[in-house]
Amino acid sequence: MAGLPWGGILLSLLGTLAIWLTTYDAALSGAILLVWICSLLLRRRDPPPAPEPPARGTLGPEQTRELIEPLSQPYLMMEKGRITIANRAARDVLGPHIVGQDARVAVRHPEAIRLLDSKGGGSATIKGLSGPRSIWNVSVRPVDDARTTIELVNRTAEADISRAHTDFVANASHELRTPLSSIIGYVETMLEADVDDGRPMEPATRHRFLEIVAKEAKRLQALVEDLMSLSRVEAGKHDLPPTVLDLRELTEHVVSGVTSLHGKDRVFLDVDPRPMPVRGDTQQLDQLTRNLIDNAMKYGSKTEPVHVSVKHSDASYELTVTDKGEGIAPEHLPHLTRRFYRTDPGRSRAAGGTGLGLAIVKHIVERHRGRMDIASELGVGTTITIRLPRHVDEEAKGA
Repeated sequence: MAGLPWGGILLSLLGTLAIWLTTYDAALSGAILLVWICSLLLRRRDPPPAPEPPARGTLGPEQTRELIEPLSQPYLMMEKGRITIANRAARDVLGPHIVGQDARVAVRHPEAIRLLDSKGGGSATIKGLSGPRSIWNVSVRPVDDARTTIELVNRTAEADISRAHTDFVANASHELRTPLSSIIGYVETMLEADVDDGRPMEPATRHRFLEIVAKEAKRLQALVEDLMSLSRVEAGKHDLPPTVLDLRELTEHVVSGVTSLHGKDRVFLDVDPRPMPVRGDTQQLDQLTRNLIDNAMKYGSKTEPVHVSVKHSDASYELTVTDKGEGIAPEHLPHLTRRFYRTDPGRSRAAGGTGLGLAIVKHIVERHRGRMDIASELGVGTTITIRLPRHVDEEAKGA
């Protein structure tokens, strides 16, 4: 009853009453009333006109939204200069408020605005779109006369990798060039001394020069070996070593070798007597332990021993190396594992350091699915802790 066209029926009754008052013909008035009411009822049953479908080959707004929403790449739809659709990835980058906003206000970048204003679309690489160091490739493509798609591709990680490679090559070239230049300079000096006046160089001077050449050659050799070692570790860092070894036994073996060279008073070992099985590469874990102990002996106290401990923890084994040296300032701690990073370049080179030791340690720890922590206090010393996950025997576990 509620759905009947009561307004139309009332008008029909009033019209029929007017005709009857004019003609006094009840039959004619009744027939006209019946026709009016039937026409009203029939018109009510007609379906409403269907919405006009989008042109063939194009998607409607809802279809477009459903299509681009799950994509990991930021996509937007612009219509008449405003953002009408933005998927989740785009909202995360530019903010949820961009939907309904003027596109030029949403992107807030002069180069991107010029691209949006161009009628034919195109693409451009834009720096600083989502942050000071961010790099994005923005592509604008017209869909029809009213709508335009905007695609954002994040190139920041690629640029960071490229920058890191460039810095590495530059640093490695500089580190290799320094000892080479020293070797060549002293050798040429000795050769020229023999040729200029026909008299050989003083034996003491020649011996001192040869000592410098030998020292620089060893430094060059150590640098090349560390570069090769770092390359090998990085090549296999995604592969967990298949063999199982005892971390306690390996640490005892390394400390024994160090004390035989430098004396028992240089390294103090505190080890848990229980077995410590880990999945690991024997050569790499040996190198890791030696690097940490060597660093502690080079930059720690010359009178206090280096403390090495291997202990059980909750779900891992902890290898800790502590020195009683000068310590490291807090601003240097986040950068210590970078290649060729030195807190004191002159002191590091004098001690024979290559600047790659902790970078190698970091990559070895990552390959073994472990964790590395560095704690230091000026005037107190430095402690480096390596945590490696325990190996659980699957057969014993199943039993």
